[in-house]
Amino acid sequence: MSDQTDGGRRLSTQEAARVLGVKPATVYAYVSRGQLASRRDPAGRGSSFDAAEVEALARRSRREAAAPAPGELSVRTALTLIEPDRYYFRGVDAVALASRYRYEEVAEWLWTGNLNPGARFTAPPEALGAARRAVEALPAHSGPVDRLRVAVAAAAVADPLRFDLSEEAVLGSARCLIPTMVGALPAAGTAWAGDGRIARRLWSRLTSREPDPDALAVLDLALALLVDHDLAASTLAVRVAASARAHPYAAVSAGLGALEGPLHGAAGRLAHRMLVEVLEQGGAAPVVAEYLRAGRRVPGLGHRLYQGEDPRAGALFARLEGLGQAGPALAAAREVAAVMARQGGLHANVDLALAVLTVSCAMPAEAGETVFAVARTAGWIAHALEEYQERPLRMRPSGQYHGPRPPQPVPR
Repeated sequence: MSDQTDGGRRLSTQEAARVLGVKPATVYAYVSRGQLASRRDPAGRGSSFDAAEVEALARRSRREAAAPAPGELSVRTALTLIEPDRYYFRGVDAVALASRYRYEEVAEWLWTGNLNPGARFTAPPEALGAARRAVEALPAHSGPVDRLRVAVAAAAVADPLRFDLSEEAVLGSARCLIPTMVGALPAAGTAWAGDGRIARRLWSRLTSREPDPDALAVLDLALALLVDHDLAASTLAVRVAASARAHPYAAVSAGLGALEGPLHGAAGRLAHRMLVEVLEQGGAAPVVAEYLRAGRRVPGLGHRLYQGEDPRAGALFARLEGLGQAGPALAAAREVAAVMARQGGLHANVDLALAVLTVSCAMPAEAGETVFAVARTAGWIAHALEEYQERPLRMRPSGQYHGPRPPQPVPR
């Protein structure tokens, strides 16, 4: 137990280990290296450690772990901070922000640092018409990211101000681009009348079911939670494009290109299909066993940036509990997580939570990918805006050549 002495609060070895996130034996390694002082308890209960000193060492260790290695690309940003159990948008807890405000308002906060209550995004008729015609010309089997890429390219051509990289112009383009992307997607059912918010418009592109307020609220929360997540692969691609002073439409296109990689954007689709299998087989154990037998990773679990459950997943699961039709899929997701917890302690991530939403609302497997792409467009714009303020072409790492030493003969 921790104790209070004249020198301040003391921690046992077990308590110090928990604060530091290490095994108890490692605490004594810190002592031997002179990073931490121990004191023998006079009552013979073992060593104890000054709590303030332990906490300072823990903070220092986290900073060092987060610092880039020598030669590693580091990008200065004031947008998103990720800690082991939570993340923040401009210093505000992102889950709390997304739980209280709608997607458009969270996007405005990320872009400007102002909430702009009641914000609405409107697609210009010319851009929307061009994007719809371009998307309609695609083959029927085209995927959602295919359609979004084409819609963005068409909207760019319809915007004569796209090369104006001032903040005002870029934000104007962003507020038009996101509803244009959504409006260009083919409708899955009736275009239900609503208040014009992105979640309402997107709903009819994802499912033929009539929306209800609770389900729409979950979709809006998902969009707001996914607005940004620091330098994911797609976001880094956006910053590289913006570093070359590509206009915002081209920067978003770069993000969509990276998102379509199977290691980035496809995770939600895989989690959806897995949940369907669990529901069909009546339990998670046989499905998980088959994945492991085939040497495949069980989707929807684990995130290298969080020690426990992805906070985005936790927020969505909590909201999905109030959605009646989500009960079976939610139970299936939790069973998968429980089975895998015995295999190595992997926790649910946001892809598994998104899969619960898409399965329970009769959305297709690729719906999670669509939600992710639309939501993250706002974050890509925020990162492009930041990059436009930096030195041009700074995203230019040097290659390490490992080919044959010159001069080599000219091939015949």
